Amino acid sequence: MQPDTARVTKTIYVLNGPNLNLLGTREPEVYGHATIEDVERMCRETADRHGLGLVFRQSNYEGEIVDWIQEAYGQQAAGLVINPAAYTHTSVAIFDALSMLKVPIIELHISNIHARESFRRRSYVSPVARAIVCGFGVNGYSLAITGLAAMIETKV
Repeated sequence: MQPDTARVTKTIYVLNGPNLNLLGTREPEVYGHATIEDVERMCRETADRHGLGLVFRQSNYEGEIVDWIQEAYGQQAAGLVINPAAYTHTSVAIFDALSMLKVPIIELHISNIHARESFRRRSYVSPVARAIVCGFGVNGYSLAITGLAAMIETKV
């Protein structure tokens, strides 16, 4: 479902990191049964409800994610939701790219990373994120977009 272009004035990016293309089949006891296509559909519906355009992407490659963050910067995106997956804990490159954005950034995780292995508690994204959503399953995407829409509207 495409957003009503007569209402859309701002575009947000939702970026997803490695292995999220396997949602629905990879560790469903942790990540649930929804697929990445289901998540994209939910994100589009939520963005449309808030009158936002949406760019939704997933990559297993760090450099491609950095390129998309730079694209969001160049396209003057209104905000960004990122589920960096494993790159959360390792990527200075993603941190550096996100640091240049002057718009709200929401860090998102499907599982509660703080209730898992200790290495998952260190995030290179959190210092540049306005907020963090974790532990709500894929419903966290809708929550993140709704929160981002409120931030954009009120320019918090």
